[in-house]
Amino acid sequence: MNIRENNRKSFKITQLSYLGHFLKPYWKQVIAANIALILAAITVLAFGQGLKTLIDHGFVTGNKDFLNQAVWVFLFISILLGITTFARFYLVSWIGEKIVSDIRQSVFNHVINLDISFFDKNKTGEILSTIVTDTSLLQTVVGSSISIALRNVLLFIGGVTMLAFTSFKLTSLVLLIVPLVIVPIVIFGRRVRKFSKANQDCLAEMSGFVNETISSIRVVQAFVYEKFEQQNYSNILKKTFETAKIKIHNRALLTAMVIILTFSSICIILWIGGHDVISGKITAGQLSAFVFYAVIVAGALGALSEVFGDLQRAAGAMERILDLLNLKIELPISNTPLMIQKPIEASLAFNNVSFAYQSNLNHFVIKDYNLSIKSGEKIALVGPSGAGKTTIFQLALRFYDPQQGEITFNGIDLRHLTFSDLRAQIGLVSQDPVIFSSSALDNIRYGCPNATEQDIKKAADAACVTEFIEKLPQRFLTPLGERGIRLSGGQRQRLAIARAMLRQPNLLLLDEATSALDSENESLIQQALERLMIGRTTLIIAHRLSTVMKADRIVVMDKGKIVGIGTHNYLLDNNSLYNRLATLQFDQNYKNI
Repeated sequence: MNIRENNRKSFKITQLSYLGHFLKPYWKQVIAANIALILAAITVLAFGQGLKTLIDHGFVTGNKDFLNQAVWVFLFISILLGITTFARFYLVSWIGEKIVSDIRQSVFNHVINLDISFFDKNKTGEILSTIVTDTSLLQTVVGSSISIALRNVLLFIGGVTMLAFTSFKLTSLVLLIVPLVIVPIVIFGRRVRKFSKANQDCLAEMSGFVNETISSIRVVQAFVYEKFEQQNYSNILKKTFETAKIKIHNRALLTAMVIILTFSSICIILWIGGHDVISGKITAGQLSAFVFYAVIVAGALGALSEVFGDLQRAAGAMERILDLLNLKIELPISNTPLMIQKPIEASLAFNNVSFAYQSNLNHFVIKDYNLSIKSGEKIALVGPSGAGKTTIFQLALRFYDPQQGEITFNGIDLRHLTFSDLRAQIGLVSQDPVIFSSSALDNIRYGCPNATEQDIKKAADAACVTEFIEKLPQRFLTPLGERGIRLSGGQRQRLAIARAMLRQPNLLLLDEATSALDSENESLIQQALERLMIGRTTLIIAHRLSTVMKADRIVVMDKGKIVGIGTHNYLLDNNSLYNRLATLQFDQNYKNI
């Protein structure tokens, strides 16, 4: 699924009901927050009755003793309102923070277990937008908007009830006016929802652009492309601002219309109520209380119109989050997975395998592929760019399933193994190793999370990385910067080898670096690799003659097919493609071997 496609869908506020799933663990806090909310609403409504009594029995009669008592009552009500409001605000905000934290954790846990094909189809920035931006919208709703909405619904219902007790005639007038306020909320709410979706789409695009540009900053600067990227970003910002401006205009118009309609209605009520006071139909205290409750009702409607926009945006965010959470792993998982027998061994076989990526199912990058690798055997894959060598690695890791044929590990079809059991047997050293921004110690520990510091340093010694790590400011605890920016290419390669050594895999997938290394790094890497490959089944994408010469068999690939298998000398004499590759790619002294 492409997460951007969801932006064209129509969102419903009912989507927010899924939040109940995350609220269940905190039901005690939810109940406490609701009690505080109800008490606060009752306290506000009590002011109206107190105002009525104060005017009729204090001001009108001139009773000073009653006036003094009333002040203390109002003071008590004010303190109670402050306490209940504090409790409501604290509890609701706490719930909001906790819920959003749980949602982010849930989404993150789900995303990192999705198929690689999902990440092939979606930009990193857009995924980040869902995890960060969309969940922030939910935080606003859970930690504020829902509480405000419930509070104002209670005030509206309580206010209308108290209006009816005070003057049924004036209440009937208020109820006639209410639809005039509700209709624009519904009409303009739909417009706000539409423009909110467009604005969120632009924000996701902006996030993706920034992520892509920053992660490729060296290329940007190397090609002197800063001004062009600045202009591209400026165009995205303008587009984002325009959609935001339209959204803001409609929300402001909605709020203004509600205010004009509600307070115009209050003016009409004052005029009619004033005549009733003069004629003696109601008291001045009753009119004052009625106006107080009318203001409460009007304020509640105005607040609801504001909250409605937040709920609309949050509904869109919830929809995207749910679509992400509802994504299933496309690769089939066996209901009765098999256990890997003889875990110290690792044989791998490709039987009539054909594979095409989802982006182009008509083009098979691997075609009728047959290769059987014995336990402990070292196989070198050689071929021109695009031959399918890297795809073989990805199929071995079961990042994808072939459309035809089967791949077996120790005689078991990969589809009958769990992902964790299979990948626990495999160590991967990439051509361009992924180094995290954490410390050198944590980067090596990635190979085995439960490893002791002693085990990590032992692997570091074996991979020839201890020497340069000891020169870092904090040695093994030194943060290596994003993508290991503080290290050279050779150092990153050795660190990745140390990680694989710590893992102690039975099957090693090694993609040699194509970049030129200085003689010292070249020698150290070769030493580290020789130690790593001892006693292990190894599949190597080879770029160096020294590696090819140490392989038990060399597999020559072209256009997704095997076009030759044999030793170096055999293939030189019998395979024209290998002969050409050896001349162009390997050391020029290969003929002297």
